[in-house]
Amino acid sequence: MNLSQKLSRYADRLTYELLPSETVHAVKRHFIDTLGCALGAYDSEPASIARSVAGTVSSALPATVIGAGLSSSPEMAAFANGVAFRYLDYNDTYLSKEPAHPSDNFAAVLAIAEPMGRTGKELIVAAVLAYEIQCRLCDAASIRARGWDHVTYGSFSTSLAAGKLLHLNEEQLTHAQAIAAVSHNALRQTRVGTLSHWKGCAFANVSRNGVFAAMLARHGMTGPSDIFEGEMGFWRQISGPFNLSLPDPPAPPFKIQDVCIKFYPAEYHSQSAIDAALLLRPQIGSIEAIEKITISTFRAAAEIIGSEPAKWHPTTRETADHSLPYCVAVALKEGRVTLDSFDAAHLNDPVLRELTQKIAVEVDSALDARYPEGIPNRLRIRLRNGQVLEKEVTFPKGHARNPLTDEEIEEKFRRLAAPVLSEERIAMVLKRCWNLENETDLSGLLALLTVENV
Repeated sequence: MNLSQKLSRYADRLTYELLPSETVHAVKRHFIDTLGCALGAYDSEPASIARSVAGTVSSALPATVIGAGLSSSPEMAAFANGVAFRYLDYNDTYLSKEPAHPSDNFAAVLAIAEPMGRTGKELIVAAVLAYEIQCRLCDAASIRARGWDHVTYGSFSTSLAAGKLLHLNEEQLTHAQAIAAVSHNALRQTRVGTLSHWKGCAFANVSRNGVFAAMLARHGMTGPSDIFEGEMGFWRQISGPFNLSLPDPPAPPFKIQDVCIKFYPAEYHSQSAIDAALLLRPQIGSIEAIEKITISTFRAAAEIIGSEPAKWHPTTRETADHSLPYCVAVALKEGRVTLDSFDAAHLNDPVLRELTQKIAVEVDSALDARYPEGIPNRLRIRLRNGQVLEKEVTFPKGHARNPLTDEEIEEKFRRLAAPVLSEERIAMVLKRCWNLENETDLSGLLALLTVENV
């Protein structure tokens, strides 16, 4: 068997009965968190654009566009919902050779589960599958250094999850993977320099393509053979060869339980640096007392959010929430990092700009050796009076080793949903999500997310 066939066999054999209760509960936590991120992003420009385009499409298999009170085709609903899930940079993160945001996969899962009339249990299985495939691929090889965006791995996870919900057999699942993967490899330019709207749309596009590939395979479309191993396949062109093992039959532990949920709306590698800044802030007094700040970090953080000139001069929200120096500067200046921390007023704040210029980022080999088990960031702040303050954080709030409580996840959801849903509606959504395994009407659940005048 080649690798795509092994992935297909794993997908085919994964059942709800194989999932421990803690895995089922983890899906509910990440599902609630992801829906909250979508509601928080409802008024954003990219989400509005995606909804507008999705609204031009009708389908014999209507799928809900979250918040909008409208339906579209499954693939366009996957795109619109995926943009909303990702835009705020507040959804979950997996740390490995290639970091990723596995909750992006919920866009493809919902786009098929709802119109096909699948149950909450089937949604849970598909979500576990998508997380498992994407995370194991991220464990196998990094692709960003070769010029490819991390969302490229989503071609496999989304096509398999959608195919699982379409009840494809192993052969059809293999074709779905091949169709998605041969056609939709994303350039890393998405996350280089000044970042655009597309930063939050890249995986949404992968979800759209994964759903489309699975639907084609369902109707008999075949895809290229040996998508990983072939002469012009994934290993030769994208990732390089790697080993990936899967338990056969599927067995715990499942990767979703290793995925982190964000406490701050910023790129995940900055989370521990933000924590360190907030812990040091009471000792500083006025930020005018700061002479210099040095952030010692691991290589992945430096490469992704601390190495380009644009990170010190962000002009877009997308660049700012992917800027290690900016995130630390705003935490020190305001004592918090919230959704408002990346608005135009903050980006144009001369005091914040000046503070950002005082920050240097360096790679520390000792810290690098501790990644990805943790995300160690150390701040060293030299004050004008000669005093030096230092703080290191490895497992920030929300990390798998320092997880948010269920209550904290609910609070995050309520905070994000409050501008667009009533308290009564929020309570109804949470109740149904915490009982997701008993859900038989996903359309009804998603209808509760329609934005109200509150």
